[in-house]
Amino acid sequence: MLIFARADFADPALAAFLQAHRDDLEPTAPPDSRHALDLGALQAPGVRLWVGHSHSRLVATGALATVGERHEELKSMRTDPTYRGTGIGSAMVRHLLQDARSRGVERVSLETGSVDFFAAARALYAKHGFTPCAPFGGYIDDPNSVYLSLKLGA
Repeated sequence: MLIFARADFADPALAAFLQAHRDDLEPTAPPDSRHALDLGALQAPGVRLWVGHSHSRLVATGALATVGERHEELKSMRTDPTYRGTGIGSAMVRHLLQDARSRGVERVSLETGSVDFFAAARALYAKHGFTPCAPFGGYIDDPNSVYLSLKLGA
């Protein structure tokens, strides 16, 4: 059973989970091409971090961050490596998109890596209807990044 809730930033398991995410990403691109938010940035106004628990174990994170009016960015998507391929990532994406829709968000965009390490992530986002787009927000063209976006319907 998978349960989604807003993040408890005082939970040491969350800090460790997010640090593992940043550690996984470190070898994939130079520092100026890595855009994972740290624990402090995920607590900023305009950011909503969700966690997924299975049998009381933290197994997934996903966030939405404001880009502009009715436009948010999907951030900090991670599934515990031992749970990858079980559908938890898809469940988190569906949860985040429903949260965005419920608040009147019209577009959700994201940045992910261009190297093979991110192939499964790109396939996950494509499965949910995300399509390539130009860099958005403060992003610039970068060969290490792929930009995707989804227009939300009612």
